Amino acid sequence: EEPFVMVSENVLGKPKKYQGFSIDVLDALSNYLGFNYEIYVAPDHKYGSPQEDGTWNGLVGELVFKRADIGISALTITPDRENVVDFTTRYMDYSVGVLLRRAEKTVDMFACLAPFDLSLWACIAGTVLLVGLLVYLLNWLNPPRLQMGSMTSTTLYNSMWFVYGSFVQQGGEVPYTTLATRMMMGAWWLFALIVISSYTANLAAFLTITRIESSIQSLQDLSKQTDIPYGTVLDSAVYEHVRMKGMNPFERDSMYSQMWRMINRSNGSENNVLESQAGIQKVKYGNYAFVWDAAVLEYVAINDPDCSFYTIGNTVADRGYGIALQHGSPYRDVFSQR
Repeated sequence: EEPFVMVSENVLGKPKKYQGFSIDVLDALSNYLGFNYEIYVAPDHKYGSPQEDGTWNGLVGELVFKRADIGISALTITPDRENVVDFTTRYMDYSVGVLLRRAEKTVDMFACLAPFDLSLWACIAGTVLLVGLLVYLLNWLNPPRLQMGSMTSTTLYNSMWFVYGSFVQQGGEVPYTTLATRMMMGAWWLFALIVISSYTANLAAFLTITRIESSIQSLQDLSKQTDIPYGTVLDSAVYEHVRMKGMNPFERDSMYSQMWRMINRSNGSENNVLESQAGIQKVKYGNYAFVWDAAVLEYVAINDPDCSFYTIGNTVADRGYGIALQHGSPYRDVFSQR
């Protein structure tokens, strides 16, 4: 889990080398206490959670079955894990964060046309031409009485300009006084009012959607909305943390209750992933928010080459990261003191 444990580049044929924050802590303890160590990865690539038969998987399972002496990575200290393994004192605070994708900020000179489809704009343009032609024909069949010395005329050009000007609410230049023309223009003005009102409403909605990123700035904001689905790694410490906070009647929290309803859809299979990298990719290429360790998500957002992520988090440290050892290990107190 970056940036806690990462595999560094190695020469072909040589054993893997590891680096990261947890490895630096382990190296410091090794140099100070004078011991050597050998690292291997848990076969199932999990941190550790209880199974239906009562056994444990992941790092914790390797310690329970005494195949390893130390479990180290972004391993959080939880009450369930403390029942089967021993933890050192926390060496880093832990809090829950959320990874989201930044809205694409592109300058589009035709954004004003977005509220309507191209076919609708074509229909409106055709309607302007059709009404202008009808107004011209009505005035040609029954010419209006113009004032003496008037320079205006009922040409097709003037009719089109008059209809277009009334559609964009700018008025016209040719006085049409016949009853048929006034009835036609009255219906046209009503049509223009409906179209302009619909355009204004759709434009406001379009501009609001493009600013959805700024509407989520905390876990409370995330829990109150349903437009962006969110989840975490199934059966992880974060998953159990949200479940406990959302379902415990003695510690019931409305924010976590709403989050648990979203995360637990379809018994957790709809919005959750099997590993953290899958959640990060799901955020980058889809409409999704990933709930995970804040330290890990901040590292991902800072080092993303496309700068496509931003994070929100809880300022209160819920628990901490620790080094896990076998239950009753004599090394716990020595490690904790250093």
